[in-house]
Amino acid sequence: MLLDSIRTQLPTLSKSEKRVALAVLENPQLAVSENITALARNAQVSEPTVVRFCRAIGYDGWHEFKLKLAQNLALAMPGGDETLAPDDLTADLVGKICSRSINALLDLRNNLQPEAIQRALDVLARANKIEFYGQGTSGIIAADAQHKFFRSGVPTVAYSDPHIHSISASLLNQGDAVVAISQRGGSAALLGSVRLARKAGADVIALVPSGTPLAELATVLVPIDLSFNADPYTPISARLAHLVVIDILAVGLALKRGPEIRKKMLNAQKSLQKMDMPFDTFL
Repeated sequence: MLLDSIRTQLPTLSKSEKRVALAVLENPQLAVSENITALARNAQVSEPTVVRFCRAIGYDGWHEFKLKLAQNLALAMPGGDETLAPDDLTADLVGKICSRSINALLDLRNNLQPEAIQRALDVLARANKIEFYGQGTSGIIAADAQHKFFRSGVPTVAYSDPHIHSISASLLNQGDAVVAISQRGGSAALLGSVRLARKAGADVIALVPSGTPLAELATVLVPIDLSFNADPYTPISARLAHLVVIDILAVGLALKRGPEIRKKMLNAQKSLQKMDMPFDTFL
């Protein structure tokens, strides 16, 4: 949700911008119903500071931020407590975890920028090869991405070992593309590899929260601004969002490459069916 994104970005805001953030977090419904003057007064800052806050978290200004906040509050599922407890029944687990996942994907659909997806597809469509970098949970997402993208006929590889993707990044050339995946955007090893890739002339698409160090290094930023859930008993919502964005990019690239690629993919499906192997096609 947008409110979770604001909490995540609090450390990156200036002192006055943080006052605006806290005022919004304290009473988001009031922020939607008020005008910019009232919010500035509540936060004890100037109106230009409110605008700077909106831009700092990725919006063009007050009106766009207010609209997105209103949409987020409207999409939030009622009945709201998703906190898990030791005495929860199985029905509680099903309801709460599914609710978290649904809210994460609704938030993604509401905030994902089609323009950023289009820029990423343009880079991927002209790439000589595509490399996916991620570490930890993001490394698993990178492996999933490689599994989906190689079917489009572009040479692809996924690396989750920081030493390996560092070496590979230094060997890239102009016309190659890297998709860097991170839920926090601050890994020193991943940032180092991305810098090497940029220095080599490769384009870098970052699937990462906006306002993070990795976001600043990207050729194309696809911002995924969701909350980080530290509860060890629940799935990480950001992981689901990353997987969906990977699906969007994989399908988009396959469609962009034309009917000949679809024909090859269908032939691959038929060959696997002859071997009695299931084939998880997305076209």
